[in-house]
Amino acid sequence: MAEGVLVRYFAAAADAAGCEEELLPAVSTVRELKSVLVERYGDAMARVLASGSFLVDGVVSRNDSRALGARVDVLPPFAGG
Repeated sequence: MAEGVLVRYFAAAADAAGCEEELLPAVSTVRELKSVLVERYGDAMARVLASGSFLVDGVVSRNDSRALGARVDVLPPFAGG
């Protein structure tokens, strides 16, 4: 993907990344994105990704083979109650 993927982080994901959004080049699947994020941000991000989910162009996905679009939101697990 020439332009890259806009990755937006929320709550614990933003804390782990140290930013609320960034543009990542050459990431085409959820699996690749997870790998890049863990490599960049380490164990804190790995913990978020282990139980979080992704919003890929507005559609929730936990499927690692899901192709990415122009925007991905990294969502930590949410507690209800």
